[in-house]
Amino acid sequence: MKREQMIRRLESEKVWDFIIIGGGATGIGTAVEAASRGLNTLLLEQVDFSQGTSSRSTKLIHGGVRYLQQGNISLVLEALKERGILRRNAPHLVYDLPFIVPVYDWWEGPFYGIGLKFYDMLAGKEAFGPSKMLSREETLTCIPNIEQEGLRGGVIYHDGQFDDSRLSINLAQTAVDQGACLLNYFKVDKLTKENELIKGVETVDQETGIRYKLKAKAVINATGVFSDSIRKLDDAECKTIICGSQGVHIVLDKSFLRGETAIMVPHTDDGRVIFVIPWHNRCVVGTTDTPVDHYSLEPIALEEEIKFLLKHTAKYLNKDPERKDVLSVFAGLRPLVTSGDDESTAAISREHSILISRSGLVTIAGGKWTTYRKMAEDTVDQAAIVAQVSPKKSKTKSLAIHGAQARDTKHHLKQNYGADAEKIELLMQENDAFKKKIHADFPYLVGEIIWAVREEMALRIDDFLARRTRWLLLDARSSIEIAPKVAEIMATELKKDKHWIDKEINHFNQLAKNYVLKPN
Repeated sequence: MKREQMIRRLESEKVWDFIIIGGGATGIGTAVEAASRGLNTLLLEQVDFSQGTSSRSTKLIHGGVRYLQQGNISLVLEALKERGILRRNAPHLVYDLPFIVPVYDWWEGPFYGIGLKFYDMLAGKEAFGPSKMLSREETLTCIPNIEQEGLRGGVIYHDGQFDDSRLSINLAQTAVDQGACLLNYFKVDKLTKENELIKGVETVDQETGIRYKLKAKAVINATGVFSDSIRKLDDAECKTIICGSQGVHIVLDKSFLRGETAIMVPHTDDGRVIFVIPWHNRCVVGTTDTPVDHYSLEPIALEEEIKFLLKHTAKYLNKDPERKDVLSVFAGLRPLVTSGDDESTAAISREHSILISRSGLVTIAGGKWTTYRKMAEDTVDQAAIVAQVSPKKSKTKSLAIHGAQARDTKHHLKQNYGADAEKIELLMQENDAFKKKIHADFPYLVGEIIWAVREEMALRIDDFLARRTRWLLLDARSSIEIAPKVAEIMATELKKDKHWIDKEINHFNQLAKNYVLKPN
């Protein structure tokens, strides 16, 4: 996946079947779907792939226990089906994770036990494992440092876990493998029309400033929380459809959650489910659900959200986390589609919506990571009508995602890159320096920086530190410490000068400060 090759193709193609705006899970998934069905597909992302919502999830591929509580059986059924498909197609990144719902009141055991048995039944043959009641002793064996006072037992069930931005990159590589053209740092700022119908876009390469005028049979808007801004390029008077919600997570040392079992808190003060999960040798706690009306590429956690997570985490762990224990805090925005009469974002369905404007702009909004493939399939079906093309039958239910192989947790490269690990090891034969660790306390190797630049379109140091690896999310202070070294290595590979290095370090330091939790 090389940017120079993609730009050459961009410059040579006269008309695309689809131009997709947005390089998150929905947009990239749509590119995979379209290209694998034989359509000439271009995707343009204004910043880096998955830089927004798609790299800031709770790291779960799940049916959605909360949606079951809401009675949205159809959404749960669809998500459970897609969960199974994704584990088969990307086993190196999507895997089973056991969860325990701790029981402190007498009624909670049978109440949650019955609900989770129903969850198992809905999953059917796609179930990851059976739920069952646990005694107090069994619960403590699985989670030794859970709050013991008043603990009666627990209910264990199984769902899926993944690395969101790594999966995004592998999906982008899959789309390219299928014949799509994908470019990051290409901002679309105009939709072009002929006879009042959309026939293409104008876009600017953020690296060079070069503007391109591109033609397409259909344009797909897959920009998440920014969907309305693209829709307004089509119709300045269009009704707003996005009702944004912010979700915040805090990251703690693994000692706060010993073992490999997660905790699920089924009901909090704002009606959300809270998860405490093991992830990349850390403990991730989330999430909140705060209505927002301003959408930023780098949303910032609110003080009340941080206090909310610390408060609820303390209720379920025998060691109460304090602000000084937080290694990183990150916020993401959810692109919920509103009907105009929902007061709480926690009550708005995560089902996706496809809208087609009078001029033919296809907008896909809403949904969630787990159902990205089904969203993409539905979008291509609708966009094909607009484009007046006849795609092949969908094959993404059984299409292996780039890097797919059996999960290997003992080998750092295989765990994060799957089948590409062998190519990275081969690359490291070029130079012994590539085999060295970037930092003594982290497993990341210098060769991974080279790989990210050459094969995964990393152009900025935060591309590498936040998304090609998860360093910024796992330990924000450490990522700031190592940023100059990463910048120097990337500069050599990208043929950049000292001015670029200084600019990148300054940019990253400003960005990373928002991930560091300040003392009271």
